[in-house]
Amino acid sequence: MARAATTTDAFNAVAEPRRRQILDVLASGERSVNDLVGALGLAQPQVSKHLRVLREVGAVDVRDEGRQRLYRLNGRALKPIHDWVKKYERSWSERFELLDDVLAELKDEEE
Repeated sequence: MARAATTTDAFNAVAEPRRRQILDVLASGERSVNDLVGALGLAQPQVSKHLRVLREVGAVDVRDEGRQRLYRLNGRALKPIHDWVKKYERSWSERFELLDDVLAELKDEEE
């Protein structure tokens, strides 16, 4: 089965680790391409390529300010990922609680 194009939805777009790094940087606020290049240590063409994919799925917005293009995170586009992960949050919480119980028992046995 062919893999879906990275520009079809946010899930595919954020599957690439560099794109997640870009989103992490943009979570702190608006940045230019050059700022992202410096923060990530990537070449400008790579950053621009990843930004294009993120723009196409709506995960980032861009605005022109003079000669610069400033990119910012668009959290609404990432909501489907949040909603999907949220389904598993209860299961994770239950497992962490069980782990806490096991760790407490081990600590009691040590003492």
